[in-house]
Amino acid sequence: MPLAPAKSHPTQALHPASALKWLCLALAAAILTAALPLGPVPARADTPLLTASGDPLSLRLAKGKSRTIRTDLSFVDIVVGDPAIAEVAPLTDRSLYVLGKGIGTTSVTVYDAKKALVGIIEVEVAYDTQTLARMLRKRVPGADIQVSSINGRIVLSGTAPDTPTLDKAMTIANQYGKEVLNQVSINRSQQVMLEVRFLEASRSANKELGIGWEVAGNNIAGVTGITGLASGATPFGAVLGRVIDRGVTVDSLIQALERKGVARRLAEPNLVAMSGEKASFLAGGEFPFPVQANDNQISIEFKRFGIGLDFTPTVLSDSLINLKIEPEVSQLDPTTSVKIGDVEIPSLIMRRASTTVELRDGQSFVIAGLLQASATTSRDQLPWLGDVPVLGTLFKSSAYRKSETDLAIIITPHLVEPTSPGDRLRTPHDATHPANDVDLFLFGKDEVKASTARTSITVDGKRLPVGHIIDLARN
Repeated sequence: MPLAPAKSHPTQALHPASALKWLCLALAAAILTAALPLGPVPARADTPLLTASGDPLSLRLAKGKSRTIRTDLSFVDIVVGDPAIAEVAPLTDRSLYVLGKGIGTTSVTVYDAKKALVGIIEVEVAYDTQTLARMLRKRVPGADIQVSSINGRIVLSGTAPDTPTLDKAMTIANQYGKEVLNQVSINRSQQVMLEVRFLEASRSANKELGIGWEVAGNNIAGVTGITGLASGATPFGAVLGRVIDRGVTVDSLIQALERKGVARRLAEPNLVAMSGEKASFLAGGEFPFPVQANDNQISIEFKRFGIGLDFTPTVLSDSLINLKIEPEVSQLDPTTSVKIGDVEIPSLIMRRASTTVELRDGQSFVIAGLLQASATTSRDQLPWLGDVPVLGTLFKSSAYRKSETDLAIIITPHLVEPTSPGDRLRTPHDATHPANDVDLFLFGKDEVKASTARTSITVDGKRLPVGHIIDLARN
């Protein structure tokens, strides 16, 4: 049977622009075909391989980072111990994808279709220490700080030139993790001496006016007097009047007293602390007070009072000093005490301040205006007679007392360094020596100048030291 002739399609002429388009597409297809490998794509050389016959595969990931794992056998099921730490997804039947989600450790178990074990992956997710290390090298170039991770915590080690540089590194590290272990040492420790002066100015005024009556035997005596400022109750003058009635002598005392005074209390503690460390000072005492313990037992605790100071210095760049200051002045106040059973517990009058300032070596600042004011008015009179209108003034006495206390605290920091080995610090006692018998009993001197003290004598042509052994010169 004759073959049917093939169908032919009319040839269509191509436009020049269309011909150029098809030519470009053909060239691109040829280039892509040449670039494609002839066989399957090999896996990356650094891709871990999980085998059923080997030990569990240890995988360490940074939080938010991922890794691809290959297996030597096909698998079907994946079991993750803690999905909050690691997220696992299959890519093919012999590769899977592991993502670090939370800080911690977990395990990933892989099974085949027959529930046979393909392999176990021990996953540890930690902080991204490499990124943090690069950030520290960029942001804190003057420090040599290494970054590591242990038990889910960031560890900083190495050295820093000063405290502000270390604080900056810690601030950056805290952005990567909540708990940062600081094992960085400072190349040159800086110490700050704080010179503090507590000044307390007391202004008080006492006024008394009236007539006081004294009875002695058959006599009722009174004396009129006035005193000078800040003096005792010595009468300035006296007007005596005697009324004799049935053998009774009456003397009247017209009292007029006014006192004004200014008192000053001074404390000057000097404290030294390393940069970033806290120092405390207390000039006062502690008083006991009972507290209820377990089983209805009474225990004793102590509360401090007096002049106290807590401060924390931090040396910043360019020798700028940051100070956290907490001065406190307190005293016992028996007038407002509390009585519990047979025990009377005094209260405290306290003035306290807390502030943070920045200043340079030798500069000073003042904390003032911590005022305390009290006023007391008392009136003494003879019964019944003091209540008589007009004439009752002759039988009573009034007293008025007012006091104001202003506390001022002057603070001056200094950058200090310890003395060199072998340097001896001099004290005021170095200029004097204890007196010998002649100076003590004949001249009445307790101490003599070191330049005039007799420290050696000549015996048989030899110069030998004399005196107390603690005062002899040391080589």
